[in-house]
Amino acid sequence: MQSIQKLALVLGSLLVLSHSAMAEIKVGLVLEKSGKDDKSFNASAYQGVKRAEKELGVTTKTVEAPDNSAYESLQRAFSEKKFDIIVAVGFHQLESVRNNAARFPNQKFVLVDEDAKMPNVRSVMFEEQEGSYLVGALAALHSKAGKVGFMGGMDVPLIRRFQLGYEAGVKKINPKAEVLSNYLGVTGEAWNNPPKAKELAFDQFNRGAEVIFVAAGNSGLGVFDAAQEKNKLAIGVDSNQNWVKPGYVLTSMLKHVDEAVFDSIKLYKEGKFTTGLIRYGVQSKGVDYAMDENNAKLVTANDRKKLEALRADIITGKIKVPDYYLIQNGQKKK
Repeated sequence: MQSIQKLALVLGSLLVLSHSAMAEIKVGLVLEKSGKDDKSFNASAYQGVKRAEKELGVTTKTVEAPDNSAYESLQRAFSEKKFDIIVAVGFHQLESVRNNAARFPNQKFVLVDEDAKMPNVRSVMFEEQEGSYLVGALAALHSKAGKVGFMGGMDVPLIRRFQLGYEAGVKKINPKAEVLSNYLGVTGEAWNNPPKAKELAFDQFNRGAEVIFVAAGNSGLGVFDAAQEKNKLAIGVDSNQNWVKPGYVLTSMLKHVDEAVFDSIKLYKEGKFTTGLIRYGVQSKGVDYAMDENNAKLVTANDRKKLEALRADIITGKIKVPDYYLIQNGQKKK
């Protein structure tokens, strides 16, 4: 009942547009339940939209779905109010986007993390395995005993893709290294369970892991807490999370969702918006590792030299990073 009431309030708010909504371009952003304050995936998308609002002068409206069943109605409400672009964040929104794209063929959508294969949808995907490979190498460089960890949120192919790339990067540096792994669940709640993540992180650290890479949305905060309490290291994901626990976050595997969202809106304003599948990898730095003042003392110049050499080899094809999607489909990486 609470979710229904929350959804009704969100839908109702869409009916009230301020005077600024008379602007030329209106952008609607539909976030997952963890929302714009998850310090990760959704937060990055929100930053991209707010940047577009500031730099491009577009009008934006952000809604957070109370649960997965709300995506379709929230997207539909934006369509009915004739928003120019609807940005749907997360693979959970795939079917809802497909349904609404068919219902509103003139509506432009941006879907992040899945390929809708619809003529009016710009599908933005990232080569997560490439960025994960780089941070895996960095984790191995900081593991004297050759034991590191991986913490996934929901056990889905997307997160398996992170894990496979990470493990490959670890093994590139230390073929004998051991990677401990856990997943937080098989439902959407796995993205928002810091206490369970902290408990599992403690277990991995107690078993000898020196660095844990966490790809679990808001749940990652629990891993950061455990790293600080155990005086170990964690690796963040999606947005730059180095600041969350300075000195205990080795780096963050960046997925520049903010850049992808901003670019899509900018292209629309310039009349250059295209649909179809758009990919971001290490070559364009659409995926990358984060460096700032919070981890400058942790990541040495030699570390960076090695990571940049690996990046170059990925770009040229010398290094073939395993891709869970292709393996799952029985294909070979081109």
